[in-house]
Amino acid sequence: MTRLTLLIEPEVHYARKYLPGNVRQRVKRAIESLAQEPRLPDSRPLDATGLDVPPRVELRRLQIDRWRIVYAVNDEEHWVWVLAIRRRPPYNYEDLEERIGGLE
Repeated sequence: MTRLTLLIEPEVHYARKYLPGNVRQRVKRAIESLAQEPRLPDSRPLDATGLDVPPRVELRRLQIDRWRIVYAVNDEEHWVWVLAIRRRPPYNYEDLEERIGGLE
């Protein structure tokens, strides 16, 4: 697979600074690896029911310990966009509609 362009929301950089030390490096490596393989074995499609997701965009999530990386993949335009890092539980994706607004 061709290496995809990796886009990262500014909030993700900020959130990553405040992760526990043992998780911070794992999250960093996982995000970097998404450009090479956006569908890592531990990642899952994110249920986007009721969200206005642009065509050809797939929302996914990757769990690392109690943290979740939320990202979007567009194979046709060759990019991966990391949208958020959230602690779980709870994370009910209530802000996801706002985050996907700029994906087109």
